[in-house]
This record gives sequence, structure tokens and C-alpha cells, in this order.
Amino acid sequence: MNSVATVREQAIEVLRAHGMTTIFGNPGSTELPMLADLPDDFRYVLALHEGAAVGMADGYAQASGRPAHANLHTAPGVGNAVGALGTAQANHAPVLVTAGQQVRAQIGFEALLTNRDAILVPQPHVKWAHEPSRAQDVPAALARAIHHVSLPPRGPAFVSVPMDDWDAEADGDLSAATVARRVSGRCAPDEPELARLAARLEAARSPALVVGPEVDAAGGWESAVALAERQRLVVWAAPAPGGSRIGFPERHRCFAGLLPPAIAPLAQALSAHDLVVVAGSAVFPYYPYVPGPPLASGCELVALTSDPSEAARAPMGDAIVGDVATALARLVELTGTAEDRPQPAGRPAPGEPAAAASGAGPAADAGGQLQGGVAPVLEGGRRLSGSQAAAALAAAWPDDAIAVVELPSSVLALRNRLRPDRPGSWYSSASGGLGFGIAAAVGVALAQPSRPVVCVLGDGSAQYGITALWTAVAYRVPVTFVVLRNDEYAILKWFAQMSGATGVPGLDLPGLDVAAVARGYGMTAKEVGGSIEELVAELRTALGAGEGPRLIQVPVAAGMWVQ
Repeated sequence: MNSVATVREQAIEVLRAHGMTTIFGNPGSTELPMLADLPDDFRYVLALHEGAAVGMADGYAQASGRPAHANLHTAPGVGNAVGALGTAQANHAPVLVTAGQQVRAQIGFEALLTNRDAILVPQPHVKWAHEPSRAQDVPAALARAIHHVSLPPRGPAFVSVPMDDWDAEADGDLSAATVARRVSGRCAPDEPELARLAARLEAARSPALVVGPEVDAAGGWESAVALAERQRLVVWAAPAPGGSRIGFPERHRCFAGLLPPAIAPLAQALSAHDLVVVAGSAVFPYYPYVPGPPLASGCELVALTSDPSEAARAPMGDAIVGDVATALARLVELTGTAEDRPQPAGRPAPGEPAAAASGAGPAADAGGQLQGGVAPVLEGGRRLSGSQAAAALAAAWPDDAIAVVELPSSVLALRNRLRPDRPGSWYSSASGGLGFGIAAAVGVALAQPSRPVVCVLGDGSAQYGITALWTAVAYRVPVTFVVLRNDEYAILKWFAQMSGATGVPGLDLPGLDVAAVARGYGMTAKEVGGSIEELVAELRTALGAGEGPRLIQVPVAAGMWVQ
């Protein structure tokens, strides 16, 4: 390769060599030197807020399986994007984040837009943060960041670049070596430990497999199914929101359901098992504090993870660190067929009470509402329940569709109705923060243009990344946005009631009309919800509409819905 003349030209070659020719960003003055006259093979996707830019890159990276690039505007832009960076970290999304910086001559006296101590703000949320000490080091810093985001455990990395670096003369002798470097990213788990685990599985009375998001991300879906069938394992999904991806077909006869995200209920759900293998999840992503023993007496646990931090911080059990897909495939080879073990009973059909399936976690009434939650408030009898809206979505759902979900009040109802059974079919936030879904759906659709993408949101959740609707319109991204409008923060009302917190302000959201906002951005949008049949028909029409985005807003009754 010929030497390039400038740092910018060399950096472009680094990005191109790694297939990173799409940039999600919101530009400012400090980014203009980088973005001027982008080559024809590069695509710039404009977001109207830096958090949305990172969310789009997060979705694109996860759905494509490759690193994605988000470009931010110096200190204000990085500040705007911190929440999205935390979500990308929790999602293990391989996102390169670059940000502009003042010219080097003015950094010392903190001229306007100087990002003082540039690496400190993003540092807790990224694997590596760096500002090169000289312009000529920028291309190598970008390459290093790309290697960081690509290696397990995947996650974002950050590089701050002074705006006058781009036009500086590059180190020509280093360019070819920097571009040509490749770093592989699968580390084999310890073979003797896998052999011991295989023997423990075969000897167990009632073993279970808990499947987390890394199974899907690592390509371990088929091996997880083969192991469950071979050993007749009861399969549980890791608790949400830690279950940001789905790693096992949820219509499979071995699948038992979703584990509750609290210590005592989760231990109760696993109490019938003497051995639990956790594949590709932290142990465990708890949220509400319900104290108790982390495992029932007589229950043992072994985790399979590529993340040493997850292995080190787990409160119980053993851990084998290494590539999860490799570990599962090897366990299939090392175990025999457990013909003397009964076949798992599966779980009830959608709509049956959750407690009947697992004997654990919060129970649902016959209508799918969480017991102890807020009673439905019907408006003239016209509002559907969250469970009915989820049922309508399931009825209209294309087999190859991808769900991008940020729906705290009805996510369990939706997941129970859809029961995704294909790899790469479900994306949600592992951080618990809002703003991911509406932006990530744009990135997912750009990465997977041949599959229908449906973004299912709450009306409150949508506000955290609402400007992503403009990007979807501007680039004709074929996403169907479905917004359930309950006019409240339902999950917070439920938590308040459960914890005895009375008189909490700010939990009602009157007047939110996401459909009107979408129309203001130029999107086809309407409100539907008089009946399940009407909603199914509108959903099918929207999903068959072809290119470009559209939005359906569905008024739903207040409360939490699980079935």
C-alpha cells in the first residue's frame, strides 16, 4: 500500500480495512476536519443527538456482528452520550467512539469547546479511553481502539482527536503495518474444566441451563439447543434487563421461561435443580433487592463466560472463562445422551398464569396483569391491555422479524407472546436505562436490511431518543415503530406500590402523543387500538408497506402486564 499524506487519509484506511465505512454521528466544529470530503464508499448517518448516535451504532454493531463507529462533538457531545455509552458497555456492543477536541495550541488554556481531561468522562463506561500525545499517533490509536472493542468481552472504546491532527503529515512508514494488523478474538475455555463439567452434567439428577445474551452474540445458539436436547436440560433465560439478547428458541420444548431478577425468587425458581450451568450471562443481573440465599441447598452452579469480570464478581458458583460458543459445542461432544432423564415439560401456552409455569416470581391474574400492580383504567372501554397489544403483535409477526424492545410495563407480556425462536431476533438494553430502543432500531435495520425490524416502545421510553425518528425518515430506514401509550411510568408506579413509597411525583405522563411527533418529523403515523382485530390488521399493513419507516401508537390500559 502506498504511503498516505495525512493523518486523516491514514485513519480512513484504518477504518476501511476493518469494514467500518458507516459513521453514526452528530457533527460540530471540532469534527468538521475529519468529515470533510468523505470518500464515496463511506456513509454518514446523521443523528440529532449524540445519545441517539451511540444507540444507533450499538444496534448496528450487535446486529452486524462487527465494530461500529460513533462520532461525537467534543465535551458536550460526550456528556450527552454518557448514558448510551453505559448501555453499550452493558450490551457488550463493539462500538468505536471518537470525539473532536480543540486544536492542540489552545487545549492548555482551555479555549471554548476544549474537552478538559478528555478521557475521564467516558472512562468508566469504555474498555479503553485515549487521547494521542501527537497527531501522528491517531491512526494507531484508532486501530488499537478497534482491537479493544472487538476482543472479548466486547464493549466500547473512546478516542479523542484534536481537530488540527487530521491535516498533519502522517508517519508513512507506520501506515501499512497499522492497517494490516489483525487481532483474533476467541479464547478457548480450559479443556480439563470442561471435561469435569461434562461429567457433572451426566451425573446430575435434574440439571438446568441458563442462557444469556452472549450465546447469541458468540454464535452459540445451535450448540445450546443441541446440549439441551442431548442432556434433556430444563432451559431458563437470564433475567431481564440482563437478557438483552435471546440465546435459545423460546418455543422449544426444553424452554421453561424467564428467571426473575431478584435473589430469593431466582433461587426459588432454580430450587428443583441440583446443577445449573449459566452460559453467557452475569450471575445474575439482579435489580430489586429481595434478600435470601442465592441458591437453594443442594443446588450447584457453573458459569461459562468470556468476561473475566463477570466470573470474578459472581456471588456464588464456579466459572470457566472462555468463548461461550466454543464451550457449549465442546460440552455437546463430551456428553452422552441422557435417555434416563425425563423430557422437560416446557411452559404453558401464552396467556396462562406465569406462576403455573415456574412456581416462582410474581404471579399474573387471568388477564395477564401483574398482581399487586396498578388497576387498569379503561377509557370508554376502548383501551386494550398490554397483554392484548402483545397478542396482536404476535398475530401479525413475520417469522423472520427482529424485535427491538424498550417496554418496561409490558416487556414480559410481549416476550411471552412472541416467543422468539431464531438467532438475532431480539435486542433490548442490558443497562436498565432508557433511550436505547428507538435509536438502536435504526442501526439494527441498517445492518439487517433483508429482515423486518419492529421497534416496540413505551410512550415514556420513546422520549429519551425521540430524535431517532427523524433519522429513520431522512434515510428511509424500514422500521415499524409500535408505541404503547399508557400515559404513565407504569413500572415506577408498580415499584412504588411494592416498596410502600406513597405520594411520589412525576409518574404520570399526560399528553404524550408520539404519533404527532412522528408526523412532525415526516413519518407516516397513526393511533390504533379499538380492538385486537383492528390492531392486527394495521400491523400487517405497516409491516408490508415496503421501504421507509412508519409508526403505530396503541393506547393501552394502565398497569404492569406479564402474560
